[in-house]
Amino acid sequence: MCSEDLCRNAAFTPRSGLPPFGWLAGSCCNFCWDTSVLQLPCQCSLTFVSLSFFFWESESAVCASVESVSQEMVLEVARGQASPCSLDFGQYACAQSAWLQDLQDDFLISLYSCLTPKPVSAMDPEYSVLFFSKYDAKKLVAALTMFSQRFSYVPLSPEWNMIFINGLWEKMLQVPDIDSPPVLSQWVHEGLQPFLVEPKVFACLRAKNVFCETFQKIVAALNGIYSDLPVEQQRNLYTGIKYYLIEDGSNRKCYNAAVPGLNSTAWFENYLGAFLEHATVGDLQLFGDEATLQKFARDPVNIQMISNLTLLHETAVYYTLLLTSGPDFPLSSLPDRFVCYLSPSAVSNLSRDDALTLAQRISKNCPLNLTHRGITRDSAPSSLTTEELQVASSLVRKFEHFTPAILRALGQAAVGLSISDIENSISDKDLEASIAALGEVRGWNAEQSGTIINKLLSSGYQIQNGQSLAKLGSLVAGFNSSTLRSLSPEVILEAIKLPEFVQHIATLPSSLKMIFVEKISSSVGHPADLVKYIPDALASYIPKSLLVFGEEKPNILDLNNKKWTREQAAMFFSDVMKAEPDFSRLSQSVLQGFTCAATNEMEAERFQELAKVMKKKNVKLGEDQLSCLVKLVTLHGIPKDLDSYPKDLLLFLSPSDYAATGSCRQYFANIGKANLDVLQRESSQRKELLSEALACLKISSTQVNKENAEILGRLVCDLSGEYIRSSGGNLLKQLSQCDSFLPDQEEAIRSVISSGNTTFGAPAAWSAFTLNVLSGLIPVFDHSILQKIPKNALTLWLKNFAHDSALSREQLATIVEELLPTRHKRADGCPPNKQITDMVLNSDLMPIEYTAEELHTCLKNVSLDNHLPQILTYAFSIQQLTVLKSHLDETYPDGYPESLLRKLGSLVSFVTPEDISKWNITSADTLADLLKYEPADAQAAAIIRRYTDLGNALNANALNAIGTRYICLLNVTELNMIDPNSLKLASLNPSACSQLTKDILYPKAKRAFSDQHYLPAYYELIKPYLGGAPGMDLKALSKDNVNMDVSTFANLRRDSVLSLTISEVENLLGRNLGDLKKWQHKSPIWEWVQMQKQSELDKLNIGLTGGTQEGYINIVARKFESTSSASLGTVAMTLHLLPALLISFLMMLVLS
Repeated sequence: MCSEDLCRNAAFTPRSGLPPFGWLAGSCCNFCWDTSVLQLPCQCSLTFVSLSFFFWESESAVCASVESVSQEMVLEVARGQASPCSLDFGQYACAQSAWLQDLQDDFLISLYSCLTPKPVSAMDPEYSVLFFSKYDAKKLVAALTMFSQRFSYVPLSPEWNMIFINGLWEKMLQVPDIDSPPVLSQWVHEGLQPFLVEPKVFACLRAKNVFCETFQKIVAALNGIYSDLPVEQQRNLYTGIKYYLIEDGSNRKCYNAAVPGLNSTAWFENYLGAFLEHATVGDLQLFGDEATLQKFARDPVNIQMISNLTLLHETAVYYTLLLTSGPDFPLSSLPDRFVCYLSPSAVSNLSRDDALTLAQRISKNCPLNLTHRGITRDSAPSSLTTEELQVASSLVRKFEHFTPAILRALGQAAVGLSISDIENSISDKDLEASIAALGEVRGWNAEQSGTIINKLLSSGYQIQNGQSLAKLGSLVAGFNSSTLRSLSPEVILEAIKLPEFVQHIATLPSSLKMIFVEKISSSVGHPADLVKYIPDALASYIPKSLLVFGEEKPNILDLNNKKWTREQAAMFFSDVMKAEPDFSRLSQSVLQGFTCAATNEMEAERFQELAKVMKKKNVKLGEDQLSCLVKLVTLHGIPKDLDSYPKDLLLFLSPSDYAATGSCRQYFANIGKANLDVLQRESSQRKELLSEALACLKISSTQVNKENAEILGRLVCDLSGEYIRSSGGNLLKQLSQCDSFLPDQEEAIRSVISSGNTTFGAPAAWSAFTLNVLSGLIPVFDHSILQKIPKNALTLWLKNFAHDSALSREQLATIVEELLPTRHKRADGCPPNKQITDMVLNSDLMPIEYTAEELHTCLKNVSLDNHLPQILTYAFSIQQLTVLKSHLDETYPDGYPESLLRKLGSLVSFVTPEDISKWNITSADTLADLLKYEPADAQAAAIIRRYTDLGNALNANALNAIGTRYICLLNVTELNMIDPNSLKLASLNPSACSQLTKDILYPKAKRAFSDQHYLPAYYELIKPYLGGAPGMDLKALSKDNVNMDVSTFANLRRDSVLSLTISEVENLLGRNLGDLKKWQHKSPIWEWVQMQKQSELDKLNIGLTGGTQEGYINIVARKFESTSSASLGTVAMTLHLLPALLISFLMMLVLS
């Protein structure tokens, strides 16, 4: 490692005459800095050197121990007559410069492949600098471009990455005009991309002794090419800049108020530039204390720059707070972009006029569909943050009465109106006059929009045509189902043709969207017209049976312009294949409907073309679709360009299949990025993939390094707890992306985290940003970990990050429980500072501000009706939710009114059968609202039973509310209530239900789709119900070239399967027949195999075994029929015929 004496050596200090950035590659000492921050061992005792070293150290000294090489030897490599590995790195480095110019552009790829299997020597860094210094700059850029294309998605060896970048960086810095944006862009963007993927490479290029003025110049140069860089490269370069600036991880660099030249408060502009877009709040706090950051934030140069940047959301909020937290900063000076991030305290003392002015600026500059560095907030009520709601409420509270002029001026801030304001502070006349303004407001909650609509309708507002409906804009979400159903289809059709109305449809609740579809479809005669007129936001709600085109030709442009579900697209995929010969013209949404049956009429050579288009369009397919597609693609052999096909296809191939395309290492790097969840977690395929990956990467122990973890990608999710423990923190990045864990994995993750021996350190030192990075692992953390995390970090994470995490409300509640006091004081009354106001109810931090006892005391005399849907999205603990439920029980002792049932949300999980027995569930919409929060099966069954006991029909709306999740809970009486026509408009899959349920539903589904039985789409419609199909129907289906997938076949009725002949099974499965071998030991396939003659099975050429040999006979005995199933079982007993005859013959001889 570096010594202080070596660092002081004059040979390693920047000298005059070097190029402007020559210092950046630096000396050994430049690499050995702050390894505690990087967690990267910098081996640098004369390991990393700069070209300046060679000004004083002759090439002959470096090459003294290198075996000499002739020009002919280099030429043989260049011509392909000798292997690139025939010479070592030192020989190439010490060859004459002119000889190296004969090497081909792909030589660097070959050289890298030769070097990586070898251990790094002490001389390799010096060879790197010498070797690249001899390369012609233009030729090197061409070689690097080819190298970059080859390794753009494959992680490089960390050791050789450092060796190569050391020489390349020095070479780059010798290039004329390297400080000009075009030249620098070519090198960084086209040449060095694979090396800069790892931020630590850039960080290790930082030199402690570099003047801040010089560093400022390189930031300016990088800033000049910022917009041309991919986001990942921007982020990596920012990481390197950050490590330079934070020095030892805590002290800022390049600012000192007392030192001229370092006292500029335009620090963000000087040292970060546009890279500030990637800074987190935690990063800013490393750059300076709050007082210093406030000086930076208020500097006019920084304000000008930052006005044109898109910061991370939490960073923008923090920056705005820095600007506005002092008493002397007028909001009129706040850049327009930052009015979107104001805190409630910043607007509390505004006058009415200033409040209106600010409200107008907010309406103009803060659309609710902002995208913050990859985080899109759609225009739903939940997209409003607590601060936004509180700011709007603060502005609204400046007024006692609301005239049309005030409501127009408030604009988007009108979302802060309370129910009381709407009911009591706006006259009926003023409300109707303000419809246009209020209809433009985004983010109304259901209570607000519902109260406005009810007030309008009760005061005489008439919806006579599409114009009067469209005028309501976002307020349409306030309609109840019965009112919307009362409108004529003509009114709906007219309204959806108006673009200003269509933009508001996306925010409607699902129940209203389904009614819109119902109205539109009832007035449109053909699927093509339905597709043409339906707004995109409603397309996914069209029942799939209405998307069967039959003899009608589909309009491809109309289909491409809509977003479909996979099941919907499957309805018309066959029609699309016939109508559109150019696959590249099809949208991702249409292509995801790929079905095996649709390929029957396709030419074999077009299968690969279709798959390649799917890769380009990033089409996501399911297991059965991929299983079929891979058979088609490999019909005439394994393609040699598998990288041109969807990565998910590789899940159904092997490393040997990939050999013609690339190495097993590259194969598994692609597998690691594929959607591994296409295969079942414990499937043999996944286990085999993991085993082969470990063998390929030569991982013989249970320790996995970071490089291999990057390659394994999602396969890390399948590693056992032993691997996780042995690998320390190397796997945490990948593990945080996993959807679920096995118990031994969870235990191992907790052990690794608790040890503190990871790049994140001990939990006691974590920040909110650390929690954000590890958010995928939070559900695994137990009390022993959570209690060690600083409370302020947990609070800040809940405030700034939780709403963007994938964690459920229940998972977030575990953090809330850690923030609440463990000892509860019995409250005599509600403390003055704990009074529950609208401001409190609008805060998603409410759960951490009230213990269960305080909540119980302070909720007295507070009506939750108008706030219930919103507050039930907050991360309340079980104890707190119990208090909320008790509060409702006390308010409604005779049972909840139906209007409240639709707002119960997560409280549904706390209701009892006795509670449910008091409910009056009169509509399918209420049923849907109660079931969408997925209560336990017992509660769901009670809710459904209450709905049917009250005489309600199980129509299409009710069946969609029940859905696949709960359809299996219906009893025989309820199942018999279902009208076949209702199944036509419902989306159900009862394949996991009891045989009795499937037997009842199948004939109903068959009748529902009977008018479409002659069409290719019929199979896709009836497929979910085939588990109840009798043998005769399967025999008929075998004539239709349906290419049934084997998972569907395995779930058919046992007696139906056993009735099929080999020919019928062959025709039924079609292209998927070969999969029968993998499933042959699964019932009822195994029983079917045993009943067939082995000689006949052999004719299928798929390797099925277990059939009856010649000379055997099957004696079939029937079981007694079960009362719970309509299917009959058979038991096959096989006796060997010839020995039996022989014994009989011998007995006759003896007896005679």
